[in-house]
Amino acid sequence: MHRRTPGALPGKGPARHRPSTPPTSRRLRLRLGTTCAMALCGVLVGAGVPPRTDTGRAAGYPVRVSAYVANSGSENVSAYDTRLERKFGAVRVGYGPTGVGAAPDGEAVYVANGRSDTVSFINTGPRLVTATVRVGHRPFAAMPTRDGRKVLVANFGSDTVSVISVPDRRVIATVPVGPLPHSITTIPDGRAYVTDNGGGAVTVLDPSSHPVRRIPVGDFPSGISSPPSGRLVYVSNTGSGTISVIDTRTDTVVSRLPGGRAPLGNAVSPDGRLLYVADSAQDCLLIIDISAHRVIDHIHVGVQPQGVAVTPDGRRVWVTNEQSDTASVIDPHARRVRATLPTGHEPEGVAITPR
Repeated sequence: MHRRTPGALPGKGPARHRPSTPPTSRRLRLRLGTTCAMALCGVLVGAGVPPRTDTGRAAGYPVRVSAYVANSGSENVSAYDTRLERKFGAVRVGYGPTGVGAAPDGEAVYVANGRSDTVSFINTGPRLVTATVRVGHRPFAAMPTRDGRKVLVANFGSDTVSVISVPDRRVIATVPVGPLPHSITTIPDGRAYVTDNGGGAVTVLDPSSHPVRRIPVGDFPSGISSPPSGRLVYVSNTGSGTISVIDTRTDTVVSRLPGGRAPLGNAVSPDGRLLYVADSAQDCLLIIDISAHRVIDHIHVGVQPQGVAVTPDGRRVWVTNEQSDTASVIDPHARRVRATLPTGHEPEGVAITPR
């Protein structure tokens, strides 16, 4: 969800004095080869891993729709009740957590720990880490496939994607992608789309997780999302100030939307009509009417917004504000901030469970 130049650490918003130029991370300031790519919280496979926990929820029991925020400066993930708009816990993970992905059934979230080179599996019932899987160098994002059987991990520091088998909790493949892979979205037919932050492109993985196509987009692509149908994919081009729209039937860019000055994380409404984009240079959430190809509102949030997620009913949008240590909860219909909630230090990725 963050703008990066080749060799710079993902996870940071733009420099204030040069918002249109991709910055170097101020936190670690590492070059490629020692670059720290933040990802979902990871837990090492091996001795000492806690046993798998079965939530065993009764049929018909109302499951809490929760938001999970990765706090890259606090080594934990904050958990919130999206209905009450209140924090109810936190889970300690690895070093430098950034990206968070929620399982389709809501039973787990996956966190990439960029400075631990791991991914943490968190059971959302007891909110416990149940496995830690070692992946590639500097993982930034961890996203489950739509069937929930695999988790795909963008390894920013090794130009690869690790494929984790969820039942086996181990890496079953490591595939090459473009330079500095940043974020991932998946679609119902099993394909995945990976932003190559250092290559100005998106790599397409087939249902077997093999790279099959490279789609040129804008400069420094970062955040990426797709609606439930998977018909379109939206790519934030942080260095270009645009959003590339990819038609997944042809795997071509079919249009470009305005993206403000430095778009990072993005998320599409459940009905596919609106796109929500964090503009880190203007400290606001953009609301974009997709069919009209225009920004219809700017909502001021905290400093350097990063991640964006939408509740399943489309009634709330959550935005993480990295330099404010907060999350903004927005009513997209009233177009206002409903709540500003405290997080850990330097919140980045956010995911909302589907039920």
